[in-house]
Amino acid sequence: MGRLAVISDLHADINSFDEELALLRNYLLEEQVDHVHFAGDLANHVSQALTIVDFFTEKIPTTFHWGNHEMADIHQPEDFENFNYPAFLNFKTKDLSEDTLLLAFNGWYDYSFAPQLETKEIQRKKQIYWYDRWINRRKTDRQITDDVCQRLTQALKAIPSHKKIFVSTHFVPQSAFIVHFSNEYARWNQLNAFLGSQQIGDALAEFPNVKQVIFGHTHHRFDQKKIASAYYHCRPIGYYYEWDLTYQFTQEKNPSQARKVARRNWQEFSDYKKQNILTEFKKSVVLLDY
Repeated sequence: MGRLAVISDLHADINSFDEELALLRNYLLEEQVDHVHFAGDLANHVSQALTIVDFFTEKIPTTFHWGNHEMADIHQPEDFENFNYPAFLNFKTKDLSEDTLLLAFNGWYDYSFAPQLETKEIQRKKQIYWYDRWINRRKTDRQITDDVCQRLTQALKAIPSHKKIFVSTHFVPQSAFIVHFSNEYARWNQLNAFLGSQQIGDALAEFPNVKQVIFGHTHHRFDQKKIASAYYHCRPIGYYYEWDLTYQFTQEKNPSQARKVARRNWQEFSDYKKQNILTEFKKSVVLLDY
């Protein structure tokens, strides 16, 4: 019997995490977590992401894969998929017990969640996302997703059918986790093109021994959903101005302008964050027993 913790979208630099990381690690120790996996977007820079992984490894075995934010800091093409670091899992497995293992991979997107956009429109909108301007994959997004699905299927086929598989990825693999906006908010549907790929979800659904799938990237937390034979979990930590605690902090000031209010009252907000961040972590960390 053991316990896995999966954490996505920590964004330690944007969220100005320092001693908060020790609070998170201590919480995981109190929850008797045997293995920690970070599902991408630990930080904007690879060096900081590795420092965080090493910090957690001091107390708990820890692995990770990339999200789009770390990818923006990668300069060697081979490091996207085959980064040379012991804790890096991409299409690799980690045995959790005799009958359960963790399979992790970065993932990608292919516009399947926004098919109404024409290709030229997608490419134009793509330029507004800072991370995509600097991620040079040397292939089209659909080619990358096709490669991901091929490697995923090969990896899943190589696992004995009696083994239970927990899967971690960064990008969204199921349309059930896509929010569709209307009226004056409809323009935000353009973001859906870059969130993930239904093709990846369809590949996972072909394997009944995939029991748990954890991902992030959306910065929107959802209730657990069962699709095919697997339970899907999406509870990213996200940016500080998206948190419940930030809404509570700004409630008497101006909750509709949470980011501006937090910045204008940064010291007060920082103190409030330190006092309440553990509650936010508890809402975000996915704990799975095996």
